[in-house]
Amino acid sequence: MSTPVIDSLLLRCTPAAHETATTLAQTALALLRQDLADLRLLRVAQQPQGIAYLYFALGNPQPLSTDQTLQAERRLQGAGSAGLAACELSRLQLVMQRIGPAQGEATPVHYAVEMDPEVGWQDDLFAWYDQEHLPGLASVAGTAQAFRYLNLDHGPLSLACYDLVDAEVMGCPAWLAVRGTDWSARVRPHFTNTRRTMFDTQALP
Repeated sequence: MSTPVIDSLLLRCTPAAHETATTLAQTALALLRQDLADLRLLRVAQQPQGIAYLYFALGNPQPLSTDQTLQAERRLQGAGSAGLAACELSRLQLVMQRIGPAQGEATPVHYAVEMDPEVGWQDDLFAWYDQEHLPGLASVAGTAQAFRYLNLDHGPLSLACYDLVDAEVMGCPAWLAVRGTDWSARVRPHFTNTRRTMFDTQALP
C-alpha cells in the first residue's frame, strides 16, 4: 500500500494550568520541523480551559507514513511538557477548502465537526458534504473559510471546520437553511462517533 500524501497535521492536546495553547504550538512546531522543515502553524483553537486543536500545514504536500507519524507523536509526548504528554498527532488530507464572505475579518470562533460514516454510507455522506453542505455553510455571511479533511490516524475520519466571526452565525437563517435540507435530513442520522466542538481561536505567534 502506498504512503499517503499529506497536506496538514492536527495535534490534539490539553494545556496544563501553567501552559497556553500557543506556547504548546510553538514547542510542537520546533520539534516537528526536525523532520518537516517547511511546516508552518496554521491555526490554534482551544476550548476554554480545555482541549486544543493545533493545525499545521506543509509548504509542499508529501508522503508521510504511519510509522513516521507515530515517531513524531512520541517525540512530542516526551518533550517534557505536561500538555503534550498525552497528545495525539494525526495526518490530514485536505478534501475541500472554500472561502467565505467574511474572508479577511477577525474570526475568533472555530467550529469543528468530526464523524465516521456508518458502514455503507461513506459515498453518500461525502457527496453531501462536498456538493451541498460545506459549500453552503461557507457561503453564509460571517463565515471566513471552511475546510474538510480526512483524518488518517486518530480519527474520526471526516473533519469539517469553519472559521466564524462569532458563534451567532450558526443560528442565523441562512446557516439553518443549509442544515435543514432534505439531503441533510437523510444522511445526518448516519454519522457515527460524532464530535461537534466550538473553539476560541488564539492569535498566532
